[in-house]
Amino acid sequence: QVQLVESGGGLVQAGGSLRLSCAASRLTFTRNFMAWFRQAPGKEREFIAAINWSGTNTEYAEFVKGRFTISRDDAQNAVYLRMDSLKPEDTAVYYCACTVRYGSSPIFPPAIEYEYWGQGTQVTVSS
Repeated sequence: QVQLVESGGGLVQAGGSLRLSCAASRLTFTRNFMAWFRQAPGKEREFIAAINWSGTNTEYAEFVKGRFTISRDDAQNAVYLRMDSLKPEDTAVYYCACTVRYGSSPIFPPAIEYEYWGQGTQVTVSS
């Protein structure tokens, strides 16, 4: 069973930056999609960013474009989310997710296709 463990969350002032990490273990399929989602209190989980198996293609939600950057390091079995220019509305629990179902597909999978999830890391942005 694939395990994903997020880290790097915390409290930051508006305008600040954080870098989230997600360590994957027991991941035997190298061709996978990795993604970040978040869920704020009282709101539904929402997609933030995804990256394909080779790291050559990324996808972002409109509200984070230009501020957040997703990357991966397969040698470390890790995916990262660099978050700059943070806003109070970015406050949420951030989750890492992975799917091996799409392999090397050029199409990014919908959220429902991600079968592995981490426990989340809290990000709080103060105004």
